[in-house]
Amino acid sequence: MLLSRYLHLHKSKGRRADSVLDRSAYILLSRIRVEGPMSIGQLCDAFGLDTSTLNRQTAAAMRAGLVERIPDPDGGLARKFRITDEGTRRLDQERSGTVASLDRIMADWSDEDIAAFAGHLRRFNSDIERLHGMPWPRPRAARH
Repeated sequence: MLLSRYLHLHKSKGRRADSVLDRSAYILLSRIRVEGPMSIGQLCDAFGLDTSTLNRQTAAAMRAGLVERIPDPDGGLARKFRITDEGTRRLDQERSGTVASLDRIMADWSDEDIAAFAGHLRRFNSDIERLHGMPWPRPRAARH
């Protein structure tokens, strides 16, 4: 509850004051970055959202220059969305801002405390994903 309150007090409309992405764009770009180009159907399956919601989110991301539609690299019929250089830049900038906020919260924590917290949070998230049958792919380095 306190973490939510902290984030709420330091955000405007669900975003940090220096945010460069809204929450849906951040999640969309994060998933495409990890999995590579994805079709609307794959995004719907990954997020458990309906097609109209993903069409709105991907259209907004395309207008902002964050993603582009490309032919399926594997030769499938469906076109896929790929993150652009601008999308990568803004995703990295947003992630850096989030990390800086967490660094302020945990400024006095030991490396061991941070590692333990990260491990428990990873386990908590993985268990939620397991219960919903929708695991989130993670980059190799983040799995260790």
